[in-house]
Amino acid sequence: MKKFWALILLGSLIYLSGCSNPSTPAGHEGYVKENPRIFGKGGFRGALKGPQNYGVSLWRNEIENVDFRPQTYAEKFNILAKDELNISFRFQTIIKVKPNTIKSVVEEFAGSKFYPRYIKEPLRAMVRENVQTLQSRQVKEKRKEIAEAVMSKLTAYLSDTPFIAISGVVGNIDYPKVVTEAVEKKLAAKQLLDEKETQREIAKKDAEIRIEEAKGIAEAQKIINSTLTKNYLQHEAINAQLKMASSPNHTTVYIPSGANGIPLIGTVN
Repeated sequence: MKKFWALILLGSLIYLSGCSNPSTPAGHEGYVKENPRIFGKGGFRGALKGPQNYGVSLWRNEIENVDFRPQTYAEKFNILAKDELNISFRFQTIIKVKPNTIKSVVEEFAGSKFYPRYIKEPLRAMVRENVQTLQSRQVKEKRKEIAEAVMSKLTAYLSDTPFIAISGVVGNIDYPKVVTEAVEKKLAAKQLLDEKETQREIAKKDAEIRIEEAKGIAEAQKIINSTLTKNYLQHEAINAQLKMASSPNHTTVYIPSGANGIPLIGTVN
């Protein structure tokens, strides 16, 4: 009897060791394959869309899960531009896997390693091709055009695959130190030039104001000179005498006078 139960226990252990319950997390699809120890033919057993369990099976099954959600892949570049200046930047691409394609992804495109195995180097070649023909200063100016050109080629490259290129963008561009210093000096010089131009405009306006003031003074002087005749000044002097004579505070007034007591008006040399 003891031998019987021992055999039962041993059989159970063997059975359990040969069983498995593969599972796939949310956002993933799983490729279930049989990995026989003694019996079984092996190979593809089915696909899972997470979250899901395959269920307990007699033979030990293994699973490879692939994330089917959009993923961002960033590549760093240090490229010699057409003017022989090294520029550094990042190119970021968002790629996702088409639903219900797990069997093709695993069997034809290296499963979860599909990006480094199948996409990475062709993508890098596309980016280099669209940057090396430009002057270094043009790279920053044409970031959008570069990204559009790369994405057009990448989309065509992935057209017959389980992968979709959603978007791509050229990240921050870093120029050599000598270039950045030259740009900074140029900006500083331009700022100084702008300040000088502003000062020149201010001085010009001040000069115009002084000219207009001088013109006004000259015109006023011209008008005064044309009206200050001897008879007019004598008339004004007589009126001044009359006002002072009627003033209660008036005591004595000395006025130089000519013939008939009329004040003398002459030209002082």
